[in-house]
Amino acid sequence: MAKRLQVILRDSDYREIQRVARSRHMSTAEWVRQALDAARHREPASTAGKKLAVIRAAVRLEFPSGDVDAMLAEIESGYGRGTPS
Repeated sequence: MAKRLQVILRDSDYREIQRVARSRHMSTAEWVRQALDAARHREPASTAGKKLAVIRAAVRLEFPSGDVDAMLAEIESGYGRGTPS
């Protein structure tokens, strides 16, 4: 569902946004939608505290794993073999 958003701008700010939108051959509304979308994508998806909590919880768990050096050697040896038939 679409929602309407009303934003109060100073005349000078509105005219500048209009000018920029016109220079890009788009409506003011489309320019504003794109600007808001870009700003939203610059924001982190999660806080640093949440990320650290997830990492701390993960390191308390135990999973079977091989020796790192042995796994790396196996990976390296597979590079020269090509794809299996």
